[in-house]
Amino acid sequence: MERDIKNSDKERGRDSAIASETGRQAVNLKELAAHLGLSLTTVSRVMNHSGEEYRIAAETRQRVLKAAASMNYEPNVFARGLRKKRSFTVGVMVPEISEGYSAAVLGGIEDALLQEKFFYFVVSHRHRAELLQKYPRLLLSRAVEGIIAVDTPIQEELPVPVVAVSGHSRKKGIVNIEIDHLAAARYALSHLAELGHRRIAFIKGQTFSSDTRARWDAIRKVCSELKIAVDPELVVQLEGTAPGSEPGYTAAQKLLKNGHGFSAIFCFNDASAIGAITALHEAGLHVPRQVSVVGFDDVPSAATIRPSLTTVRQPLYEMGQTAAVNLLRLIREGVSNPPWRSILVAPSFVKRQSTERIARS
Repeated sequence: MERDIKNSDKERGRDSAIASETGRQAVNLKELAAHLGLSLTTVSRVMNHSGEEYRIAAETRQRVLKAAASMNYEPNVFARGLRKKRSFTVGVMVPEISEGYSAAVLGGIEDALLQEKFFYFVVSHRHRAELLQKYPRLLLSRAVEGIIAVDTPIQEELPVPVVAVSGHSRKKGIVNIEIDHLAAARYALSHLAELGHRRIAFIKGQTFSSDTRARWDAIRKVCSELKIAVDPELVVQLEGTAPGSEPGYTAAQKLLKNGHGFSAIFCFNDASAIGAITALHEAGLHVPRQVSVVGFDDVPSAATIRPSLTTVRQPLYEMGQTAAVNLLRLIREGVSNPPWRSILVAPSFVKRQSTERIARS
């Protein structure tokens, strides 16, 4: 039976002395175990959060954790991976890394992975076909245990589990985290209808965006329910791959040049809504007195532009977190090719200053 020394002022002094002598340099598992007079197995189980499972005494677990903190113990993840033939790494594919959608989703992914001591590689493909084809294999060559695809189509079956955020894939092996587009469309269109808007313009997403079709189908369904006519002359599509507000600015200019009057615009995302507001202002139109604008996502800048943006809020951080948690579960369970399924996430609605009741002439 191994020796279990009670925690004492003397032992705490030794911990501090070793930390001081090493200049706060990290000690390894073997040094920590030797210092405590415990076996490598016991200390390893405690540091891997398995102490209770293996019925290691609570007092012993507490001693190990205190000593590890005071001695600046740092786990050797590489060695752990070699022993278990694992990399503890996942790959993340995003269209681009910029303020807004991708950054918010990445925040949730990162926090969930770090909590489980997983590393991750991020690649951005800018919707380039050759990169979309190349990156999954590149990530696999780095021994990732799974892949999270953010607004990114996965074109082939992969030998590791895949979770897609806004992927809308129905392929075997992919779990989808999706916003409830019908609920989102009802929030936005019911709000505009209640304000008296019937001539509503729409800015659709780019053809390559995974959300474009699902969101547009939901909009058309809700418009039918609310008896709102969709005028083809009041529908434009975002073009190009440039991040930010420029595509929305260009799309709104097209709507204005068409010469068909409208009192509100429902935009594909907040970035395009911000661009649309700029175009409306340049055309001498007041937002929201003459044209109301609704966005989608609720990125941080939506609350700070003028006027602040009324928008459908996607819980982007939570969607990223949910994606990572589900991927790690599949990895732990050894499921490399799960049946496809979708996890619906509920949106909410944020009323700000960019919408108001239609003016009566």
